[in-house]
Amino acid sequence: MRAARLVSLLCLLQVRGSMNGPELARELEVSERTVARDVLALAEAGVPVYAERGRGGGYRLLGGYRSKLNGLHREEAEALFLSGVPGAAVDMGLGEAVEAARLKAAAALAPPFQDAPQRVGQRFHLDAPRWFREAETPALLAEIGRAVWRDLSITVGYQRGERLVRRELEPHGLVLKAGVWYLAARCDGTFRTYRVDRFREVREGEEFVRDETFDLAAFWDRTAEEFSRSLLTLDVEVRLSPTGLRRLRGTVDGPAAAEAEAAAGEPDEHGWVRTTFRAESLQVAFSQILALGPEAEVLAPEPLRQDLASAAERFAALYR
Repeated sequence: MRAARLVSLLCLLQVRGSMNGPELARELEVSERTVARDVLALAEAGVPVYAERGRGGGYRLLGGYRSKLNGLHREEAEALFLSGVPGAAVDMGLGEAVEAARLKAAAALAPPFQDAPQRVGQRFHLDAPRWFREAETPALLAEIGRAVWRDLSITVGYQRGERLVRRELEPHGLVLKAGVWYLAARCDGTFRTYRVDRFREVREGEEFVRDETFDLAAFWDRTAEEFSRSLLTLDVEVRLSPTGLRRLRGTVDGPAAAEAEAAAGEPDEHGWVRTTFRAESLQVAFSQILALGPEAEVLAPEPLRQDLASAAERFAALYR
């Protein structure tokens, strides 16, 4: 256990340059006294580690000292940081092992390649939860991926309905969402999202200047939220009991639930409130209201009220 912690401490100092006692204690989940003892143990083992006192001080390695594992090329370094799915690793109880491996790899990279994790994060994003479709392998994924990694503009033929449209794109990143690949690219100065399986032609162009302020994960989160909102086309007016209002977030779309809570009127003498939430369709709203049970009364639309009344009659007959 201590040997692994000493290796982690060494890697942290090699990657971060300088860290003080409290920072190391938080990272290693030990006390500052244990950190001091571990630093002393490294020094006694011949590692050139020393402490700087005063403002901005901390522990650091003697300039130029590096661990011996190195020699990775940039593509190999970037592939290394694509080799795992952190969320799944945590679910399987392997989170600490994965993080330790990433830390050792980062410490081993030669200085020109220490930005490999950042480059990967800028160009690839995994949105792990399932989202409507099964896995697929687009025919032109390799060509598009090469352009993303090399910051090359591309001329594409993109299937939009029945038409094949031509676009000049500056690809900034790829997103894998539940087996479906999406390209985030700049087109005429605006960032847009494209389904990779709808590309029919791809031709590489010249290298372009990447927008270094572009945050792929944040862009995708906004895009996904806008897409989810576009599906919510049905207004459902309801009365909710206090329990129904609490359960709303676990029953309907998150943003829709938040908007419904914010729009809720004053409680009546029984504590019930009136509000409106948005749903995808009558069928989806029907299932959501059933999940709320007697804690919700639908006021509109009328077809939904009729469907629920019919279901209530069938329930009553079934349990008579």
